[in-house]
Amino acid sequence: MKKVILALSTIALVAFTSCKDKAEASSKINADNVAEAAQRDEAGKQVPVMEFEEMEHDFGTIEQGTPQETAFKFTNTGNAPLIITNATSSCGCTVPNPPKDPIAPGETGELVVKFNGSGQNQVSKTITVTANTEKGSELLRIKAFVNPKNAGPTS
Repeated sequence: MKKVILALSTIALVAFTSCKDKAEASSKINADNVAEAAQRDEAGKQVPVMEFEEMEHDFGTIEQGTPQETAFKFTNTGNAPLIITNATSSCGCTVPNPPKDPIAPGETGELVVKFNGSGQNQVSKTITVTANTEKGSELLRIKAFVNPKNAGPTS
């Protein structure tokens, strides 16, 4: 019985002491800091969204060494400016050329991709677009069937 009373007394002492600390802590809150944090958190929720008209482009059948070019069109459907920081391809035969300026919400842009026509038969290349979106990157693809130079007609 003495142990139960001692345990209850200890719990009550801890509870009353911790309540006193909470009252002191709440008096130290700076309203300006709370407002600034709320504003920062709200701004962090605003992100651009990159929506492409097409994620893959097929050049069809081409002759080896014939340069090709396409433009991947996209729209920023988010609520913050879209900034493309990098665009790389899976090989040196494909060169992406992203827009340099930020794309405002609701605006459209183009990412031009040039392919030098190298390779043979079915060729597929990947372009990785790095941007300030929530996802961080988008994958685009180009493909073509490349006929070797000086090859006879295919039947």
